[in-house]
Amino acid sequence: MTSLANKNIEPSSQAPRRRWWKPVFAALFILVALVLILDRLFPLPLPNPGQGSTVVVARDGSPLRAFADAEGIWRYPVSVEEVSPLYLEALVGYEDRWFWQHPGVNPLAALRALGQMIWNRRVVSGGSTLTMQVARILEPHSRSVGGKVRQSLRALQLEAHLSKTEIMNLYLDNAPFGGTLQGVEAASWAYLGHSASRLSHAEAALLAVLPQAPSRLRPDREPDAARVARDKVLERMASLDVWTAAEVQDARIEHVVARSLKPALSAALLARRLHQAQPQARRIETTIDIELQRSVEARVRNYLARLPERTSAALLVVDNDDLSARAYVGSAMFADEARLGHVDMVRAWRSPGSTLKPFLYGMALDDGLIHSESLLIDAPQSFGNYRPGNFDLAFNGPVGAAEALRLSLNIPAVDLLDRVGASRFSARLANTGLHLQLPRGVQPNLSIILGGTGARMEDLAGAYAAFNRKGIGGTVRYTQDDPMIERRVLSEGAAWIIREILEANPRPGYRADTFDSGSRPRVAWKTGTSYGFRDAWAIGGTRHYTVAVWIGRPDGTPLPGQYGAVTALPLLFQVVDSLPRQALSAVPEAAPGSVEEREICWPLGLAYDEANAELCQQKHDAWVLDGVIPPTLPERDAKNWSGGVVNVRTDVSSGLRLSQGCSASEVGEINIPRWPSLAYPWLSRKQRQRSSLPALAPQCAEDGLETLQSLRIDGIGDGSSVARAPNSDKPALVRLRALGSIGEVAWLVNGRLQTTTTGSESWELSFPETGEQTITAMTDGGRWAQATINVLR
Repeated sequence: MTSLANKNIEPSSQAPRRRWWKPVFAALFILVALVLILDRLFPLPLPNPGQGSTVVVARDGSPLRAFADAEGIWRYPVSVEEVSPLYLEALVGYEDRWFWQHPGVNPLAALRALGQMIWNRRVVSGGSTLTMQVARILEPHSRSVGGKVRQSLRALQLEAHLSKTEIMNLYLDNAPFGGTLQGVEAASWAYLGHSASRLSHAEAALLAVLPQAPSRLRPDREPDAARVARDKVLERMASLDVWTAAEVQDARIEHVVARSLKPALSAALLARRLHQAQPQARRIETTIDIELQRSVEARVRNYLARLPERTSAALLVVDNDDLSARAYVGSAMFADEARLGHVDMVRAWRSPGSTLKPFLYGMALDDGLIHSESLLIDAPQSFGNYRPGNFDLAFNGPVGAAEALRLSLNIPAVDLLDRVGASRFSARLANTGLHLQLPRGVQPNLSIILGGTGARMEDLAGAYAAFNRKGIGGTVRYTQDDPMIERRVLSEGAAWIIREILEANPRPGYRADTFDSGSRPRVAWKTGTSYGFRDAWAIGGTRHYTVAVWIGRPDGTPLPGQYGAVTALPLLFQVVDSLPRQALSAVPEAAPGSVEEREICWPLGLAYDEANAELCQQKHDAWVLDGVIPPTLPERDAKNWSGGVVNVRTDVSSGLRLSQGCSASEVGEINIPRWPSLAYPWLSRKQRQRSSLPALAPQCAEDGLETLQSLRIDGIGDGSSVARAPNSDKPALVRLRALGSIGEVAWLVNGRLQTTTTGSESWELSFPETGEQTITAMTDGGRWAQATINVLR
């Protein structure tokens, strides 16, 4: 009975205990639910990662330019891993020793602060943890009891959602440091001039205490107050044995010296460009070398001081290894309105002048049209309705391809483009990333090789890099994340030959045989000047860098007398000589396997053959590609027989020419090498004789080799003398005309084009200078006449 009673009583004795736990569990459940509901109703006011200030930095992390947020706040994003450990030690040691352990609120610190306030009847120390400070930064509130409670709740909420490292990152980015500065990285650059990753003990202590009273402790305005506050931090670090007494003593010696607040402004136009492309990015890491950038900007500013007003400049330095930009100057002076400093000329469409010529010669090499010493003709001629001239109006007659490129002669370049094809040339360049801009509806034409098109500096630099990258160019990279986009521009052999040609061009003020110690890097350079002196270019490359320089006015107004060789080229060499010099940069590079040196002959352009030595009038050492030695280019529109080798039968006894069907007692054959007809006015008497046909034997019928009517200069005779009238200040004057032509005739005086006439149209020529003068008349077909006179007075 007793045991049964006990069994009946046992359940009823446990019931009150179960009823006691039910409300506890219910209360806990309600509390948790309430917390979750409040957390959802009042989410953390975390910064929007897509909004805020942006900093564009150099490759070493130095800020190039910062862009404030909508409220004008400057903030440089940084993380715990990127900040000096000394700063973290000072911050945690002085502000919140138990940061890494407490749940967001430190009860002991809060009770201590409350007790001190009651005992001293004033606030002696704050009880805020770093997490609570972050809560207040994110959601400012009053210093009332209610505000403190709200701050504590937000701190707990932060700890529930974020890790300690994430909370610390929020503090590092958003802590106030005076004025419009927020974040330790922005403050470090603004006040100290370097990154927060390289802080001394004294600097770390200073930056740790500044957020307590950022306006009162600003080191640029209140250095004494800032020093007192800094020393308090140093004392605390010594008392906690975080830093040694010796370290603290050394830190006390440092003066509080702050720079005036001036935002970084290097590569300003590049920074603006990248910020516009990535408006959501808070930190953009570029490939710019900050020291080189500052040096180049200063050099450009100083250089422009000697140029006419409103002149601007652009400059780009590219590392050939990875096509990354090391320096980027979009305009001479960013804030100069008169110079239109806000216009980025690195990516502006401008006439490239003659800077496209190296690519044309390289393509002609790859096409097997020329070798490095192919005979080209620099003489007045028309290409359909297009009649180009040289920059200095002078002509050189027969010239090798290498010399034509180095001298940037226009006629040979237009002649080559006519053979390569303007549309094909433009398409090949576009395929390499060098796009040309033409007016709407206009097709590529012969003028593009002389600058009759638009191009961008960055595209030119990416293509020019190919000369030092085995023929492979590409797109210039500006950020660490930019992909490596490479394209074949020329074959390795063609690129090597063109580079050798351009490197052989002596520096300004030097001759080709000027002694050089060999310490300076070899530079393959080319200049260009657009029509009307609107653009002056100089682009050059060493083994390791490609440098492009543009000088002009962004609005396109002319700069008379300013052209590539005299305006842009000196700046190019200043920059090249200031670049880091690396081993082998001054040593010639061996030719690739596809290139060999051969002895060739003019006028035929072929390899020297000892068995036919009579065909060789001039020997030249030429670089040939893939063993191909192309002959001299045929004349395009010559209306006579001139060119190549003429085989004629001769009377051995008299040396006279025999036509078909005409015989003699002893008949022989001779081969006569002929020069292109347009070259003859520049040949020596001996060369002309060696290339002339023997006279036709009188008993032979006409063979058609001399059917062309000769050209004659009327108005003055060869060997004549002229002088101005007695007692007259006016120079001697003659009236000239060409007889024997119904087409266009070009008139040259001492190799310089003076005028053109049609048919027998006359013109007047004055002689302001005394001495020997050579007058030449030439037709498109290659016929010519020449008179050498003597001007007495």
